[in-house]
Amino acid sequence: MWHQVYAPLGGNIWLSALVAVLPIVFFFASLIVFKLKGHTAAFLSVALSVLIALFVYKMPAVMVGASFIYGFLYGLWPISWIIIAAIFLYKLSVKSGYFEILKESVQAITPDHRILVILIGFCFGSFLEGAIGFGGPVAITAAILVGLGLNPLYAAGLCLIANTAPVAFGAVGIPITAMAGAVGVSALSISAMAGKILFFISLLVPFFIVFLMDGFRGVRETFPAVFVAAFSFALAQYLSSNHLGPELPGILSAIVSLIATAVFLRFWQPKHIFRSDGKEVSTSQQQHHICKVLVAWAPFIILIATIVIWTQPWFKTLFAKGGALAFSSFYFEFSSISQKILKSAPFVVEGKSAASPVVFKLPLINTVGTSILVAALISIFVLRVKAHDAIEVLATP
Repeated sequence: MWHQVYAPLGGNIWLSALVAVLPIVFFFASLIVFKLKGHTAAFLSVALSVLIALFVYKMPAVMVGASFIYGFLYGLWPISWIIIAAIFLYKLSVKSGYFEILKESVQAITPDHRILVILIGFCFGSFLEGAIGFGGPVAITAAILVGLGLNPLYAAGLCLIANTAPVAFGAVGIPITAMAGAVGVSALSISAMAGKILFFISLLVPFFIVFLMDGFRGVRETFPAVFVAAFSFALAQYLSSNHLGPELPGILSAIVSLIATAVFLRFWQPKHIFRSDGKEVSTSQQQHHICKVLVAWAPFIILIATIVIWTQPWFKTLFAKGGALAFSSFYFEFSSISQKILKSAPFVVEGKSAASPVVFKLPLINTVGTSILVAALISIFVLRVKAHDAIEVLATP
């Protein structure tokens, strides 16, 4: 047995916290200051964490090793599985050519750069964050905006700011579900609190972006459209995060905001069209038939449907003990740390200590990553991607 000590350095909680945060600080310093590769920075940060656990917190070496393996496996499944499946879905859309149609369907709504940044950087970026996450949304939306005439660094900066609101939920809620699994708190509880905190942030971010682009004049000229985008996004994010869980807020709020703003812009446009490149508005934008636009959006609509199904109680019941699909889930207990790490106040009742079981869960079907893969497989037929092209896309790094 090993008893957790929360202030190992002379009982000083602040000094102990400073040492505990060193691996996180070192990780960011490795990326930003020393310009190391991500995997190198992560490895060195883990090595520093091991040293602190061994020599500061006096954690037994066997327990440190078991904790490392458990964390490594948890990173592979379900986190890496979600990333692989989501990128596969996205690349299928690109390979089919329909992603260009999807992109142009958003671009055709308005020629005004201020509103386009909200539609693409904020709304569509949130959609991509909710679907694939992990840096892809900023890169994709910035590239689209560059194609519309924005300066590359300028576009990237705006998209990074726009990503503030949806990034808390990440790719299908993985930051929150991963935290819930690590700390033993309900994912819905964390999701609900995040939704409450983000409501006002989501309202303010679009106006802040417009202010950065065109000052108070820009806010005044675009206020109706930006308000529709911001309020519909914030409301959908709040409701979905509080009642559906962490998997869908990014996707649902983006779609609600995109649709609401697009419909509003059918009846209203700013009197002054703002272009950051100073060029005249292009009228050569190719118009696509509504059927093609629907097909272009189909993979992501299917994605929403599969995630909704995967998060329903009746579906989860199939994988519970005695359920029809219970055989598809596997459990591995780490005996060297399970029920052997004692917690104490303030994490348990004063005067008592508690040890939690440490079990690695491997649900082959009952995981969000598999729902994304199912959406991708269905999309192969909807997008009419040839089998060898789909295999090539899956095999490409």
